[in-house]
Amino acid sequence: MINRKFFFDEVRWSLFGGSLTQAQVDGMSGVLDEWEENHRNDDDRWLAYMLATIFHEVAKRMQPIHEFGSDAYFFRMYDKDGERPAVAKALGNTHKGDGVKFHGRGFVQLTGRDNYKRMSKLLGVDLIKNPDDALKLDVATSILFIGMRDGVFTGHKLADYFNPMEEDWIEARRIINRLDRAEMIAGYGRKFYASISYTTG
Repeated sequence: MINRKFFFDEVRWSLFGGSLTQAQVDGMSGVLDEWEENHRNDDDRWLAYMLATIFHEVAKRMQPIHEFGSDAYFFRMYDKDGERPAVAKALGNTHKGDGVKFHGRGFVQLTGRDNYKRMSKLLGVDLIKNPDDALKLDVATSILFIGMRDGVFTGHKLADYFNPMEEDWIEARRIINRLDRAEMIAGYGRKFYASISYTTG
């Protein structure tokens, strides 16, 4: 079992400036629970990089969030009748209103009808009918794990960058996005990794 006291004591100072809210603790606890229940034999660097990704994507809140922006912004950015119809098409936003309905949500900002549909099938949850379910902690956590472990988001997966032969905290950003803020997120990942310890006995 992960030593939760050690973990939270470490990240409180190394990443959160000396204090943690209950919401931050709850969010990280949900990820740790999923890891211990279903992935405890996987590489701990995977867990660390997922936590680092959340830390960056939700601006340290450690809770699933709506993408920052208004409905007008989502319409402009993602709707077929907005300012970027090619982007809307690539996201599968073929119905009027899809840009707003399927804006980014969760830990990793799941965006676009096609991505909501894909995750609905993988999770057995109807995110097309109820896209706000992507904001539920358990659903957001499942999306995070499936997307990053299996390469569902971009075709790149955790095992590509963290395995017995390789450790690449910077290139791992490709699992989510291009290399935006890759070095910064790599630093977060190393700090989370240093905080993972196991109880004995």
